[in-house]
Amino acid sequence: MPHVVTQPCCGDASCVFACPVNCIHPTPDEPDFATAEMVYIDPVSCVDCGACVKACPVGAIKPHTKLGDDELVFLELNALFHADSDAGNGLESATRRAQAPVPPVVRVPEGTALDVAIVGAGPAALYAADELLKQHGVRVTVLDRLPTPHGLVRAGVAPDHQHTKDIGKLFAKIEAQPGFEYRLGVEVGSDVTHDELLASHDAVVYATGAPADRQVGVPGEELPGTATATEVVAWYNGHPDHVEAPLDLSAERVVVVGNGNVALDVARVVLSEPDELARTDIADHALSALRASAVREVVLVARRGPAQAAFTVPEMVGLLQHPDIDVVVEQRELLDGDDQKSALLRDGSVPAIDPTRRRVVLRFLAAPEAVVGEHAVEGLRVVRTALETRPDGTVVAVPTGECEVIETTSVLRSVGYRSTPIPGVPFDPALHRIPNVAGRVLAQPAGDLLPRTYVVGWAKRGPTGFIGTNKSCSLETVNALLADVATGRIAPAGRARPVLTDGASMDRADWLLLDAHERRAGREQGRPRRKVVDRLTMVDVVRSARAAR
Repeated sequence: MPHVVTQPCCGDASCVFACPVNCIHPTPDEPDFATAEMVYIDPVSCVDCGACVKACPVGAIKPHTKLGDDELVFLELNALFHADSDAGNGLESATRRAQAPVPPVVRVPEGTALDVAIVGAGPAALYAADELLKQHGVRVTVLDRLPTPHGLVRAGVAPDHQHTKDIGKLFAKIEAQPGFEYRLGVEVGSDVTHDELLASHDAVVYATGAPADRQVGVPGEELPGTATATEVVAWYNGHPDHVEAPLDLSAERVVVVGNGNVALDVARVVLSEPDELARTDIADHALSALRASAVREVVLVARRGPAQAAFTVPEMVGLLQHPDIDVVVEQRELLDGDDQKSALLRDGSVPAIDPTRRRVVLRFLAAPEAVVGEHAVEGLRVVRTALETRPDGTVVAVPTGECEVIETTSVLRSVGYRSTPIPGVPFDPALHRIPNVAGRVLAQPAGDLLPRTYVVGWAKRGPTGFIGTNKSCSLETVNALLADVATGRIAPAGRARPVLTDGASMDRADWLLLDAHERRAGREQGRPRRKVVDRLTMVDVVRSARAAR
């Protein structure tokens, strides 16, 4: 009875190191780990011990006999990954892949007292805090400009993906460790400077992510009616900066440029039955707006074909199995390929539009040329493309000159993310990230190491990987930091802590009060939580909770 990794996989890789027979791959030290959509269990090598189940932070692993009908596809996906590998093809153990190595952890001298500030409170920040707090005598202060922590887990994961949000339970364990503290609602660059953080801490780690969207680069992109998929995600997840609906819900069609996981999330949430969403932690204002929505169709526009689609197989599996939404690929001839994504769409999509059903339409081989409209969006003009393979094997889309206009009043872009500069911190404007070597920040233009300054997550490596990818990324940076302590590049000095609060910021105790309030309000309606989305209301909730003690 092999175990199976299913859709909620976060890529944390805790299961990899828990497995006693090395049947879960790719491992963090293997080249394909950074680009893998999930990890996979070899059904031949699995001995059904269940160690991976206990290690998984999001409950993504199940015995194959307990898979639901909508999860059976993952049994095949796990087996297919290992079909041509040495992990499960019956070879002698000596020729199989080497056991995943135990992640190295640098140790600092006994008695060392270390005070570290981490800027950002998302997964990369909390994984870094966890690694630091494994050392004796370390204190970690996690700062974030928002009054709530957990970054994209709170504000980016779709509300109907509650299994993925379960990683918040792991974060709660990290936060509960001795030496951990929050300073939420504090923005580096305005409330406190980089130099002030360095003066009051032995090291500063930036985990600020990639909060800005990339431009498509076509005329009309700034017309009213254009927005980003990220803004829509932030809106329905209750981000305090995005309480107004960024898209027109009064029309029947929304067009999204891009077909990655975020584009699929937006399409699925916008088209889902509101009564189903009402069982999640979707923001109240978004739920109310979606109840009145007229949207029946979301068109995802992509320059290339199905084989090159940006979505992951697990994400598309979830959409294809959605009971209320059809997935339509009108260009059926494009699905004849033998690649996994083409086969998945060939078997799971419908060939034609059913006007009685809500639908996601995948429009391949269509490059955006301009957002059209005089005073607001009236459509997206696309030029049809043909695929060419370069000598290096790269598949590119070449415009054919044949154009069409897709009528719509809402155009969303979902073509990737970029980091933004932080005052006082080096920034590479070409790569859109903080310049670094293995997490050590580089000064510019000389390229020397910036003293006691480090970076993790998307701000370090760019917007790649999944939630759990930040675990190995953070370990690399923390090991660099600890090595600098061990070799004397950082000399812990017992620096005086600055005043980082103006009465509106929140610490860990405040967050726990707000978290309890949201969960309690959610339980009253049969939901995981009801989010408070207004900053001042958050402060009032915390003050009231304190007064009631």
